[in-house]
Amino acid sequence: MRRSTYLKLATNILVHSKIRSWLTIIGIVIGVGSVVTIMSLSDSMAADMEERFADMDLTMIRVTPGYTKAMSVMGGGPPGGGGGSSSSSSDDAELTKKDIMALKLIDNIDYIYGQISGSEDVYFMGKSASLSITGVDPQVWQYTVTYDLESGRLLDATDNYVAVIGYKVAHEMYDQEIGLNRVITVNGKSVRVVGILASGESDNAVVMPIDAAVDIIEDAEKGVYDTIVVKADSADNVESVVDAIEAKLMISRHIASDKDRDFSVSDSLSQAESASEMMESMTLFLGAIAGVSLLVGSVGIANTMFTSVMEKTKEIGTMKAIGAKNRDILMIFLVNSALVGFVGGVLGIVLSLGLTSLLPYLGISIMRSSLGSTIAPDLMLMGISIAVVIGVVSGIIPAYNASKMRPVDALRYE
Repeated sequence: MRRSTYLKLATNILVHSKIRSWLTIIGIVIGVGSVVTIMSLSDSMAADMEERFADMDLTMIRVTPGYTKAMSVMGGGPPGGGGGSSSSSSDDAELTKKDIMALKLIDNIDYIYGQISGSEDVYFMGKSASLSITGVDPQVWQYTVTYDLESGRLLDATDNYVAVIGYKVAHEMYDQEIGLNRVITVNGKSVRVVGILASGESDNAVVMPIDAAVDIIEDAEKGVYDTIVVKADSADNVESVVDAIEAKLMISRHIASDKDRDFSVSDSLSQAESASEMMESMTLFLGAIAGVSLLVGSVGIANTMFTSVMEKTKEIGTMKAIGAKNRDILMIFLVNSALVGFVGGVLGIVLSLGLTSLLPYLGISIMRSSLGSTIAPDLMLMGISIAVVIGVVSGIIPAYNASKMRPVDALRYE
């Protein structure tokens, strides 16, 4: 029997069992659509994360006051510092010049400086906005950041009452845009704008030399820092530098054990690795849930095929009586089950395309960007292939049973 005949007879079985076949196909559609959508979602998240990692300086390390057990598990706290109900540190823990001097003795460090921050009202042309002010060491800061500038320059070593501001601060916060060399007022002090960061580069930032920031930010003290920023000489040495920082500060701050620890160390590399592992785990979990739909669909295909075999028993007997071989009967029902899987897979891809196109309009975004409206061709092929394989595997036993029927018994079947 020719292959075209297998396909023709299998299609005939599919067409003449419409309701049952389409109910089975719906299960495959939902399963394939879910799996492909989740895989596409994962690809989008991975691409976005790679873009973030490419923009991120993985050699940066931050030391902040305060320490919690949660921070020790997560590999350090956020740049803003630690705290919380489980904190084992005192509330008045501070980072000072003494800590910076101790850390300068560590090998494999390119730059180190302290910075302070605080929220203040910033005035421009009679309008005010509450903004976060960050004070940094202008001699070092420019070498530890990778900001793109829209205009102007970064801070220089000789700067004092000047600032580099974010894109939104310059263009959106006030009725009039803030241009280069315009003056903003903070706590009665005049600050000249020397640089404007490009869009997406700390849009709400106001960065100025730390000496000026100490005079402007309330409660700021000279020689006391909110964060100590360390730049390792390479990403390969980050882990060893973090260990050395912890050991050095434990000694210099006279801390005997972790329960008395009053500082936290976090690094960009560990945070990036943790985020990547978390994304992989989430994708695996969601994929497993979607896989249940495919399992249900495979059971549906098997059930449909068993029913088809029972309905076509006399026809099987007739075909065998006129010379059809066991292999021919086996192939007809296998092609039929594969066809059910193929149709379900194609419609599942259509469903996935529809879902991925609708997600941005529903306001669902993935990290910084919305999920794209297209699915990679290899992902489409994978979805269809999975559906066909599930169809074939689910149809093997019913097809085998059909091929082993004796013609006499099949013709006498009622």
